[in-house]
Amino acid sequence: MSRIAVVTGGGTGIGRAVAARLAAAGDQVVITGRRKDVLAEAAAEIGATAVPFDATDTDGVAAALADLPERVDVLVNAAGGLADLAGGPPDENDLEAVRASWLGNFESNVLSAVLVTTALLPRLADHARIVNLGSVTARSGQGAYGAVKATLEPWTSELAFRLGARGITANVVSPGPTEGTDLFRGGDFPAARREFVRTRTANGRLGQADEVAATIEFLASPAASHVTGQVIHVSGGMYLGR
Repeated sequence: MSRIAVVTGGGTGIGRAVAARLAAAGDQVVITGRRKDVLAEAAAEIGATAVPFDATDTDGVAAALADLPERVDVLVNAAGGLADLAGGPPDENDLEAVRASWLGNFESNVLSAVLVTTALLPRLADHARIVNLGSVTARSGQGAYGAVKATLEPWTSELAFRLGARGITANVVSPGPTEGTDLFRGGDFPAARREFVRTRTANGRLGQADEVAATIEFLASPAASHVTGQVIHVSGGMYLGR
């Protein structure tokens, strides 16, 4: 019997790469996201089912349950992103802007995962897999974005212990700067950022979305049954977990 996987943020970037790998391995894959057209195009290309909704909106998540699978074997929370993308970090003299930045990053990167996971908890099969997409910035710092990504780590370990008796695992995969994630306008990294990455990684380059997806695919597999509550970095050595 094939497994059923739900990948949030599955229309682009790492989420799409994960969905493509799972679909190619024979899983039935459902991808979610806010942009209906982008989601539909991705679903057609990788052989998945698209269920568009806003994962930060409680009504949207509740309404989407009718279209989401009754049984979930794999849940990958890849939705999220840098909420300050358009204008850069907020002016620290503008407290309203600071507040909006922190709330926007929290909703996009944490609340989206919490709401979808909580809604699907009753549908998780025994021995299911949960993988949450973190970031190396949770250890290195990047304002509100890094701080909220760090929030995923203790919540994920709580899930691991809460669900472990059923053979369900929960882990975080934390990429470093990764090509094709569209974190910056135009989908490319500025030259200064590339140079920073070159000097901070062991292999002197950005990661690839499929490299991160390969790690997530392993954690979502039966072979990873004894790996749970962990934070796995895919950052070219930008963070040394030792």
